[in-house]
Amino acid sequence: MPTIRVELLEGRTPEQKTALVKALTQAAVDSLGSKPESVDVVLFDIPRQNWATGGVQWSEK
Repeated sequence: MPTIRVELLEGRTPEQKTALVKALTQAAVDSLGSKPESVDVVLFDIPRQNWATGGVQWSEK
């Protein structure tokens, strides 16, 4: 049973998350031979002030 963990900056719509979950599940089915019902996708929304790239928080960009 594959578990796919995805960390995202908060702000994605429910529709975007649904599309991502479906695409990741299908990718696991296609590449690993998994059954869709055995694929777990866990989404973590990270506040922009808690994520930095190049020493700059995303809340400052």
